[in-house]
Amino acid sequence: TATRESLPYELLRIFCGYGDAAIARVKDGRGNDAKDGKTVLIKKLFAYRPTETTLLGEEDVSDVIEAMEKDPTISKKEPRLYITFDGHTVFAHDPKENDVYYNDIGLLWKDFDFFKPLAGIEKFRNHEEAEADVKSAEIMAKIFDDICRYNDIRDPQMVHNINIFMTRLLFCYFAEDTGLFPVANMFSDSIREDTKADGSDLREFLEGIFDIMAIENKTIRASMPQHISRFPYVNGGLFKEHIPVPVLSRRTRTLMLKCGEYNWKEINPDIFGSMIQAVINPEVRSGMGVHYTSVPNIMKVIKPLFLDELTEEYARIKDDVKKLRTLLIRLGKIKFFDPACGSGNFLIIAYKCIRELEIEIWERIKTLQGGQSEFPFSNITLQQFYGIEIDEYACDTATLSLWLAEHQMNNKFYERLGTRPDALPLRPSGHIVCGNACRLDWNTVCPHTSDEEVYVMGNPPYVGSSLQDDNQKNDIAYIFTGYDNYKNLDYIACWFLLGSKYIQSTISRCAFVSTNSICQGEQVAMLWKPILDLNIEIFFAHTSFKWTNNAKYNAGVSCVIVGICKSKQIARKYIYDNSSYRIVDYINPYLSSSQTAIITKRTFAISHIPTMDYGSKPADGGFLILSPEEKETIEKEIVPGIIKKCIGSQEFIRGEERFCLWITDENKEYAYNTPVIKERIDNVEIIR
Repeated sequence: TATRESLPYELLRIFCGYGDAAIARVKDGRGNDAKDGKTVLIKKLFAYRPTETTLLGEEDVSDVIEAMEKDPTISKKEPRLYITFDGHTVFAHDPKENDVYYNDIGLLWKDFDFFKPLAGIEKFRNHEEAEADVKSAEIMAKIFDDICRYNDIRDPQMVHNINIFMTRLLFCYFAEDTGLFPVANMFSDSIREDTKADGSDLREFLEGIFDIMAIENKTIRASMPQHISRFPYVNGGLFKEHIPVPVLSRRTRTLMLKCGEYNWKEINPDIFGSMIQAVINPEVRSGMGVHYTSVPNIMKVIKPLFLDELTEEYARIKDDVKKLRTLLIRLGKIKFFDPACGSGNFLIIAYKCIRELEIEIWERIKTLQGGQSEFPFSNITLQQFYGIEIDEYACDTATLSLWLAEHQMNNKFYERLGTRPDALPLRPSGHIVCGNACRLDWNTVCPHTSDEEVYVMGNPPYVGSSLQDDNQKNDIAYIFTGYDNYKNLDYIACWFLLGSKYIQSTISRCAFVSTNSICQGEQVAMLWKPILDLNIEIFFAHTSFKWTNNAKYNAGVSCVIVGICKSKQIARKYIYDNSSYRIVDYINPYLSSSQTAIITKRTFAISHIPTMDYGSKPADGGFLILSPEEKETIEKEIVPGIIKKCIGSQEFIRGEERFCLWITDENKEYAYNTPVIKERIDNVEIIR
């Protein structure tokens, strides 16, 4: 029933929460940023102009939208949507999503999603994992498994040798598909053509290849067999040390040839670092299969932390060559720091995204100048990337993966701009420090001044208070010295407090993935009160979501992502929830937009009710708990009603299924006289 005149006010009422008084201000011009008499313009919301009938007939709706978008007095108010209406059909353009809407006014109610940005609810699209990344990683894991069958992995030196072998193998696959080696498929073809099918000489052959890539002396290289010496000098420390290759089998050779069939040019190197790290640590791998921090989950951190802002900056200045050059300089000065970097996943994806933006800027400069009039070069180096990791092998893998990412991006730079630096020998990689992030001085690892742009990010270890070992408990006690009630904190709390101190009084920002427990219950007061007291605030958050990737046997962990910065540094805060986000003025530690007080732990209940000392806990040693398979077996031998479905926090959160023996006073005599149940009851008595 809306008219051309009333539609903008209906939109304000429905989507923007305007009341009668606010709408009256818009109508009389006080709340309207347009002064042309025909446009309703609300800053950062919408620009509306009705389609008019002229002597030449009805205006074209696209012309009306285009006229508003080209009007500088309108565009500088950054309207989120441009809308027009001819009395029958609504036409709108979303410049951010490059999307259009066109439908009869009577059907508008079916399409309200398009207008959600007016309510501060934006679409959120995350990246998807590439299937090739996952499948190639799985084959690498199979290679590792097969090697373990023929080598003594109880020997620490052998484990070290296998680690180095897997790292070198990974490099060779990338090298043959990305131009590091002089001939495409050089490594895979050499294995196929120069080794026996049974794999009996594969070990000796690979040792020769790995050794020659550490030799620069031409005389020594000339004395080696040609099928070995044709591999280039690599350096970079990767092949510096002679490491015996482990025993390899026919199946290993077959798997290695299969691995070479993938196009490693397009595969993300980040996946392999975590994959290898997982397969070489059985306790990590147990129950998870191949496990890594996937690209989609990484993007949930880095996009709101820094990438969205940089991309929007580029969009604002894309017609100004001078400002584009300034942005290129800025990209070369930013520091990226992951104080729990593992095998470098976050750093690698951050590096690749920044390089992609750099390429796009250079291409824009070329377009604005009517062709390439200068020699494009990259301002971005691996020396801008910093990490801390406690595992030595993961540190080495992170260094390698950063090298591979650099080479991939140099190739892209060349394909699109025609220039690139020499790939070999390898140059210095990122500043990856091996050590305990809870004990190291972060500012020593990644030095920064108050006005330097540093983005701290990562996925630190979670580990609830009841699962922490002595070292982890000591780390928490060390970091939270002087604070009260810290013993029940998750281990990841260390990174949030250290991160807050690191960015305190600077323009730097920090964001970590965490279990959602740090934003619930008693941990909120224990962790967030000290952080907020440092003049730190939350500027974006992903509310609870299931941490998944394309690896097998995903662990069902409910996570949040929390981004923090200096108070009042960023006005617009973002709360992400599945496929949408809201822009708010404030985010509290419970990850909602209200100015809610932090609820602290009380010694006594507010109301007069009995005290709960511990809560509900079976304390049965697991003897009264049944798996679905045990339930199916036991229920054949007993009467109905004794087995009940059991739902605790683990079953509720992870969607698991368990059952229990539910023995009441009425059926206890039957239960104790039934052998299959009596045995379990006796076991409970023993453990109690």
